[in-house]
Amino acid sequence: MPAHHTDPCPIVELRQYTLHPGQRDGLIDLFDREFVETQEAHGMRVLGQFRDLDAPDRFVWLRGFADMAARHRALARFYGGPVWAAHRDAANATMVDSDNVLLLRPAWPGATAALPQHTRPAAGTDAALQPAGGVVDATVFHLREPATPALLDFCRHRMAPVLQRGGALQQAWYCTEESPNTFARLPVREGEPVLLGLALFRDAAALQAFADSGAWARQVAADLAPWLSPRAPEVLRLQTTGRSALRA
Repeated sequence: MPAHHTDPCPIVELRQYTLHPGQRDGLIDLFDREFVETQEAHGMRVLGQFRDLDAPDRFVWLRGFADMAARHRALARFYGGPVWAAHRDAANATMVDSDNVLLLRPAWPGATAALPQHTRPAAGTDAALQPAGGVVDATVFHLREPATPALLDFCRHRMAPVLQRGGALQQAWYCTEESPNTFARLPVREGEPVLLGLALFRDAAALQAFADSGAWARQVAADLAPWLSPRAPEVLRLQTTGRSALRA
């Protein structure tokens, strides 16, 4: 079955922005007010926005597309349009680096179908200004080679069940989309095969309880290691923003 029959977005960007000190809340306010519905009007989906709990100057978000051709069209329209022109200087002034971007696809048909997408509160309301429910564990596993069927089978039948038993409410799994980046104005990290796991927990305490249980080390780590490159996984603890559609 083609992935687009079950997965909300067959192409996804994981975008990590390094910001100038003290600028994150200002960028989130601008982003949630001006850049959510306006991007979606051009055919993209803003899947989730997050504060990194361990890096106060990092903003992370997920953006999805129907396919690579739709990605190019949508990006050209938005970044060539009036909303970005009006607010780009304010947005760019908050950023040290915006090029830490992974281009991804669902790891198998249905691998991202459970990704929850809730109705957002309206911009400017009290609910929109408060963190939403849920903390996401986002782990980027760096691979020796592009994800193989054997690795993805291990992910489905060993990695995902350990997270579910450990309290993860929902999961989504992505691997590298190897198509060339056709929108050169926005660079992506190319030549880095990865597996990305997103696990949504009720809150930071629930995620910490899973980490403290040692289940991952006992049941997954050793058997996963042969697929991994020497580079350590990137582990992000992400608090959903008030207007994130991905929330508990």
